[in-house]
Amino acid sequence: MADAPSTPGDGGSELHVALIGYGKGGEVFHAPLIDAVPGLRLAAVVTGNPDRRRAAEERYPGVTVYPNAAALWEDAHRYEIAVIATPNDTHAPLAKVALEAGMAVVVDKPFALSSVQARELTDLAAELGRVLTVYQNRRWDADFLTLWKLIEEGALGQVHRFESRFERWRPRPKPTWRESGGVEAGAGLLYDLGPHLIDQAVNLLGPVASVYAEIDVLREGVSADDDVFLALDHARGTRSHLWMSALSAQNGPRFRVLGDKGAFVSHGMDGQEARLAAGEQPKTPDWGVVPEQDWGVLGVDGDTRRVPSERGAYQEFYAGVRDAVGEGEPLPVDPHEVIHGLEVIEAARRSARTGSVVTL
Repeated sequence: MADAPSTPGDGGSELHVALIGYGKGGEVFHAPLIDAVPGLRLAAVVTGNPDRRRAAEERYPGVTVYPNAAALWEDAHRYEIAVIATPNDTHAPLAKVALEAGMAVVVDKPFALSSVQARELTDLAAELGRVLTVYQNRRWDADFLTLWKLIEEGALGQVHRFESRFERWRPRPKPTWRESGGVEAGAGLLYDLGPHLIDQAVNLLGPVASVYAEIDVLREGVSADDDVFLALDHARGTRSHLWMSALSAQNGPRFRVLGDKGAFVSHGMDGQEARLAAGEQPKTPDWGVVPEQDWGVLGVDGDTRRVPSERGAYQEFYAGVRDAVGEGEPLPVDPHEVIHGLEVIEAARRSARTGSVVTL
């Protein structure tokens, strides 16, 4: 295995990262962020698609491209970190092999398709003494960081309800596994967007005690859920209402958070995803800056003001990975927190089947 740096980013050795999967997740959400963080080097990409291979080689000169994961495992000693950005049902099996091959592992969401799988992976990482973490980039959304700061400062008072939405207008499904596949393969919005919304709710308001869910399949040609509502009762007594939909002709607010001193409302999605998709990187000086017209609103009806947004910072996840692997610092995302999110998803499916509230 290549030597780990004594101080990542100080001009010394780099941690070598192998990215498994170069679809949208790998190309847009992982490769540019890894490349932007000092102390990390995107050294390998795994893809069997010739077009994706060319795209990776053109954008990251010198990268080694493997046609499949089996070829990577033969060279596992060359890399310190494996990033799993493949279809959802392959996350846990690939992460297991990568851990056993001697690498630290980053798994895209969902961490696994069940909490049992996720616990087994977490236990294996602990047994082997390896770093294992989960890519929950939405913790570094500008609006979420702003909301976190407002709550910490007491600007909302005691929060009693957190409303959060990821809504889209996509009446014609895309011909991808995420939309055309079945739930057993990890398709559908509850596995795609649910991990983000649940993770943010749990981070803000703590563990979930009970779940009520409405899960529907509304569009023709789709077999997995494309419209979901979750009502979460948190152990602290607060509530989260979460919506995710592919058939929302008019979207609601991204956040509507109610407290006993005021409310915070924001609209629209964090701009980092669009900029990454356009080929930009976090190295640009204005990365994560939110225009004033897009700031959220704080206060009480008749007495509100726009609140300057914190800067979005997806790259901070990978800076945390670097520090955890190279310096033994705390994980940027603790797998145990994500396991709880999977328990919420499992409870949501039971609730939707029975029409009842499910206690965790």
